[in-house]
Parts: sequence; C-alpha cells; structure tokens
Amino acid sequence: MNPKVDFYFNKAQKWQQEIAQLRTIVLACGLTEELKWGCPCYTHAQSNIVLIHVFKDYCALLFFKGALLNNTNGILVQQTENVQAARQIRFTGIEEITERKAMLKAHIFEAVEVEKAGLKVAMKNTAAFSIPEEFKHKLDEMPTLKTAFEALTPGRQRAYLLHFATPKQSKTRQERIAKQIPRILHGKGLNDA
Repeated sequence: MNPKVDFYFNKAQKWQQEIAQLRTIVLACGLTEELKWGCPCYTHAQSNIVLIHVFKDYCALLFFKGALLNNTNGILVQQTENVQAARQIRFTGIEEITERKAMLKAHIFEAVEVEKAGLKVAMKNTAAFSIPEEFKHKLDEMPTLKTAFEALTPGRQRAYLLHFATPKQSKTRQERIAKQIPRILHGKGLNDA
C-alpha cells in the first residue's frame, strides 16, 4: 500500500467498503500502487494496468487495455462508444466484489500478461472521426487555426473532434468551437492545464 493513495480511500463518502476490498484484491496480484489522475492506479513494470474509480451509481475497476482482455463472462463494459481501449468492471455492492474475486484476479493477471507481451489496442486514427461542419467552416475561415489544429497530437485532435461533435444543436457546437479556438491556437489539448 502506498501512503500517498490512502487519502483517496479515506475521503470516499460512498463506496468506501467496496473500493477498500478492490484495493486488497488488486494489491494481492502484486501490482504497484500509485496515484494518477487523482485515483489509485496499479502498475506493473511502470505500465498502467488498472485503476479504481468511483461514480455516483457505481464504483469500478478500469483496465487500460481492457479491449484486449477475454470477456467470456461479459463483465467488462465499454464506458462510452468513444472509449477505444479501456474497459470497466462495475460494482454496486460489496457482495458483487466478493462473488467475483477469483474472476477479478484472473482479469488482472491477464491484463499483466497483455502488457508483458507488448500488445497494443488498434486505435482509430483521426481521419476516422468526422469533423463537424461548424468546425470545418472555422478551419477554412482561419488558416492559422487549421495549421495549429494539424500540429496537435492525434489524441488531442480526436478529443476536440469528439467534444465538438457531441452537442445535437449547431449553436452549441459553434459555442464550444469558439471557446476552444484560443487553446488550439496555443497548442493546448482540450484537457491540458
């Protein structure tokens, strides 16, 4: 156990018993406990394997390369349609964790083997994502914006495209685009500080 991570478990107002049990299970698999993205993250040879996180309606183990894991029992869930590599196992009570303990360990050990083998999830490239018409218009209108957007990493480009495409109304898409133009021009990603 890493003392730097203890605060996460101590501050949890919901799911405290469940995440404590998940911590015990993950640590029993020989992984290193770290704090990343404000959550307990478990690594093997400095590679991210799984993290624990909580939501309003459930707590979960998130496997970074979960798409590569065998999901014969159907418990690995894709958070949203846009998540490519990660998969969650969700819990709404301590009983589920207790009942699935052996299954959880099997998934953790499988995830370590995936990492040891150097397997990678085939990610969709940026060209596979549609560019909202409102953003196409801005890119055509502002050559400096187009140059700055093309200079971003593919992951940052995809994050912006998903962010811009999500709203159903054109007005909302336009507002999102206008708000993010300065960040793009400064070479910043959507979630960069």
